[in-house]
Amino acid sequence: MTTTTPTATQEAPQAPHEDVEHVDVLIVGAGVSGIGAAHSLRERFPDRSFVLLDTQDARGGTWWTHRYPGVRSDSDLFTYGYRHKPWRGPSIAAGGEILAYLDEVIEEDGLAPHIRYRHRVTAASWSSEDARWTVEVSREDAGGTVRMTTDFLWMCQGYYNHAEPYRPDWPGLDAYAGLLVHPQSWPEDLDVTGKRVVVIGSGSTAATLIPAIAQDAAHVTMLQRSPSYFLAPPLTHELAVTLRALDIPEDWTHEILRRAYSAQFNELARLSHEAPDELHAFLMESVKPLLPEGFDVDKHLTPRYRPWQQRIAIVPEGDLFAALREGRASIVTDTIETFTEKGIRLASGEELEADVVVTATGFDLSAFGDVAFTVDGERVEFPERVTWRGVMISGVPNMAYVFGYFRHSWTLRVDLVCDLVTRVFERMRERGARSVVPELRPEDAGMQIRPWSDPENFNAGYVLRSQHLLFKQGDREPWIHMLEHAEEAEALPKADLDDGSLVYR
Repeated sequence: MTTTTPTATQEAPQAPHEDVEHVDVLIVGAGVSGIGAAHSLRERFPDRSFVLLDTQDARGGTWWTHRYPGVRSDSDLFTYGYRHKPWRGPSIAAGGEILAYLDEVIEEDGLAPHIRYRHRVTAASWSSEDARWTVEVSREDAGGTVRMTTDFLWMCQGYYNHAEPYRPDWPGLDAYAGLLVHPQSWPEDLDVTGKRVVVIGSGSTAATLIPAIAQDAAHVTMLQRSPSYFLAPPLTHELAVTLRALDIPEDWTHEILRRAYSAQFNELARLSHEAPDELHAFLMESVKPLLPEGFDVDKHLTPRYRPWQQRIAIVPEGDLFAALREGRASIVTDTIETFTEKGIRLASGEELEADVVVTATGFDLSAFGDVAFTVDGERVEFPERVTWRGVMISGVPNMAYVFGYFRHSWTLRVDLVCDLVTRVFERMRERGARSVVPELRPEDAGMQIRPWSDPENFNAGYVLRSQHLLFKQGDREPWIHMLEHAEEAEALPKADLDDGSLVYR
């Protein structure tokens, strides 16, 4: 078995900082969430100093680390784009187009001087006496460490463990003589032309990757343990085509399409709860005309779970199904018995020979980038804490985080969270408070504590595998999270910041 990783971009070494640097707000992460947080600070608190730290070589988060062929959004860019920044491209965009969009935001907001790459936050310690955080940072660009202090810590690093993607420990891996690749570590020089490729997995990554490599590979097999739901929308919404043909201003087009897509996915979310059988029938019927004649839909495309208990995989223009119709790709639904020298032997006894095996098996989650948090010398055990509106954590002062939606575009929630956090900043200023911390109220005594994610609501493997690492939620506002966008678009702007759940000091 051979595994490989891409070549990372190298930066010129810099001299380590000798003095402790202080900023008003320290943002961890320079992806979609961190850039959105920085924009909101620029817009609403231009007098506050801030820095963004990121462990990667460049901006973009997932869009920088994921470089496999065909990588693209599985949400429309009118809602995945920021509210303030019109999207001018197709509804579904490639990773490079999204990075270019983020570059425009960085340039327009003048954020580049505030971003420091290859800076990994390893520890954060809060002092109530000083009302500030002390943060330890590993300088992976120049070596050594640096210490920073900040009045407010804004965690925008996302939730994936990018360093260690999930891969099951299959029997016989050492016997396999071909190339084993995880999509997050796609080699820049990998050429699959004329090769037999097996992609393990049935989610968005597999559905994106397969059409891209099937053009050149001898054949691509999607090996899945169980099917996923698929939706095959057009690459560009017909309304966007109409509006652009009428020379409608881009900011109008952006807002109109943003509302149209939000309404569409709000309806899908509603049906998933209220009429799951109806939604299942709709999803099945929408893909059947795109499949090869005689395709076994029940075996290969009928999931075992309710629609949207896991994310629906987007295949624009049905490109995955086109590869199936043309015979360039196929789907096998079975379980792996063992790897062999030439490929994979399945429980059915069939052996799939493969020159390349791609493990599109997902990720594990990470609680706040695995940073070691302490408050007044006591370690913060996040599984013992509860969330405040999916934005702050009980007992952790002056710290907010950004976590997007599972079913909707991530950035829809970035905008809502930024609005709420800057409202908290304003309330602190009005009160003359140096700190704010969520704390359970007397009426919350005896509140039922629930898992980070209810499996009846969302049961993707990467969520269930990581529940033990993550904080909890309660059974009432403001100690619940993972609401649908339609609910939060109403609730978060009206959130009461003086209901006793936030303590200002």
